[in-house]
Amino acid sequence: MASLLEMKEIFRNADAVCFDVDSTVIREEGIDELAKFCGVGDAVAEMTRRAMGGTVTFKAALTARLGLIRPSYEQVQKLISDNPPQLTPGIRELVSRLHQRGVQVFLVSGGFQSIVEHVALQLNIPTANVFANRLKFYFNGEYAGFDETQPTAESGGKGKVITHLKEQFHFKKVVMIGDGATDMEACPPADCFIGFGGNVIRKQVKEKAKWYITHFDELLKELEER
Repeated sequence: MASLLEMKEIFRNADAVCFDVDSTVIREEGIDELAKFCGVGDAVAEMTRRAMGGTVTFKAALTARLGLIRPSYEQVQKLISDNPPQLTPGIRELVSRLHQRGVQVFLVSGGFQSIVEHVALQLNIPTANVFANRLKFYFNGEYAGFDETQPTAESGGKGKVITHLKEQFHFKKVVMIGDGATDMEACPPADCFIGFGGNVIRKQVKEKAKWYITHFDELLKELEER
């Protein structure tokens, strides 16, 4: 296991940095916001807490929550236009600095492609660098499920994405940053995991992560110290 000093060295020399989105890059949990918007907020928030605590499989939790919300295409678009996701303070600067250093930045999320792509746009991250779940709709716009073949629909899916990125781009050092159990599980294959507690602190992650931060400025400082 790498020491904290070694992890900081990996971060400073990373080829790619993968960020979780909900409660990491943005302040809220996209699925909870969608649930509130569709009038089933409380029930879904409880399911999210259980999913993030690692007590149920991710796909089971996602299926159950979406089965309750049943969002239409129109509702998803209206959520993005009326209540756009709020970026976490410091993320814009951090992503910009990583880009300046020639580091590839990816968004790897158990959230929804349409919402995550909106976030990517604000951070100048190409949509090809977004890995998230795709909602499916019938021709009339009604909810028709989600694409269960996406790696991010499963427990361990973020690790699968990182393995794919390493194979495709021959990255030597990949860093995963996120708030939840599914992010921590992605290391390995990620070479370093940084726990983020700036929006919500997940007890299990805070206890187990060797490197745990509560503000992105801490990572900006690491990059400036070279």
